[in-house]
Amino acid sequence: MAPPPRVVVGITGASGAVYGVRLLERLRSLGAHTHVVATSAGVLNVHHELGLDRGALEALASESHAAGDIGACIASGSYRTDAMVVAPCSMKSLAAIAHGFGDNLLTRAADVTLKERRRLVLMVRETPFNLAHLRNMTAVTEMGAVVFPPLPAFYHRPQTIAELVDDTVERVIEMLGVSSAEPRRWTGL
Repeated sequence: MAPPPRVVVGITGASGAVYGVRLLERLRSLGAHTHVVATSAGVLNVHHELGLDRGALEALASESHAAGDIGACIASGSYRTDAMVVAPCSMKSLAAIAHGFGDNLLTRAADVTLKERRRLVLMVRETPFNLAHLRNMTAVTEMGAVVFPPLPAFYHRPQTIAELVDDTVERVIEMLGVSSAEPRRWTGL
């Protein structure tokens, strides 16, 4: 039997906290071992958008880490994880990751993920994009990350916001390499 997937979930202050929370919930249901690290703006936004406090957010993960805890296990490439997702990913965090500026645990863990050639998925949240955003997305893509804006699909005719979120979350989980993900597939007309 294969060991459970080990996934780091980063949450920044961009709008879309529901994606990070739903990823943690779904990864738990799939038996994954998760680490959560949220920036201070991420915690603030989880509270503002979802009404959850830090304790409720941290309870969704197998392990939690403060963004200032640069000595945490996920700050080292010798600590084995399979993948990392930043959901949502602010343009500030994207810029830090694109330029190797690991000034907090979230951006350091992303840097580690890249240097160890593990899967890094960035659910970037901003609109419209300016040239700096686009260049930073190009830079992280060239480094091996996957830029995955949470853009909804409508071909399955979703009826609720939860359906839209879940569809995107399943696609991200599959992108992270978790084999038991169940994204809705286009099968043609």
